Amino acid sequence: MKRRRPDGLLFLFRGNNMLRKMRRERQQLDEDECIKILKRNTHRTLALLTPEGYPYALPVSYAFDESDGKLIFHSAKEGHKIDSIRNLDRGSFAVVDQDEVIPEKLTTAYRSVIIFGQIEFVCDEKKKDELLEKFSFRYAPDLPVTIVKDEIEKMRKIVSVFTLSIEHISGKKGKELM
Repeated sequence: MKRRRPDGLLFLFRGNNMLRKMRRERQQLDEDECIKILKRNTHRTLALLTPEGYPYALPVSYAFDESDGKLIFHSAKEGHKIDSIRNLDRGSFAVVDQDEVIPEKLTTAYRSVIIFGQIEFVCDEKKKDELLEKFSFRYAPDLPVTIVKDEIEKMRKIVSVFTLSIEHISGKKGKELM
């Protein structure tokens, strides 16, 4: 649903999210292209809000779970990232798929995706194992299942698994790629 604020800015509303409409709409990627970009990349930047109120953007590895449209992450059970997620269970995720400098034009040929969504810790052990398995095979598709399961068994007690539900996804490419 689209609404205008008193200052004239146009926002898209999905649930409680308030997101701006992309200014350069003709450079916007469709959702299918955004998903392709998510699937071909392996690490990018997760942005959170710390308990102290600072933005906290960190590089992370991820896997995209097509079955439920969520991003999968893992982490130590304690630390700055975990504290920030507990502070606010929403985040933003940015993927830079291409960034080629074109010096003679003083620009770049770029393609990127940004996601906004809800972060949820996975507490159910069976679901946690399932997601760790998906994550593992994303990075090591040829590894024997027995090795993956053994490693998950060793790490289960010291690893947190969380997901980012995609509430809003948008992508953009530079004019040089059009």
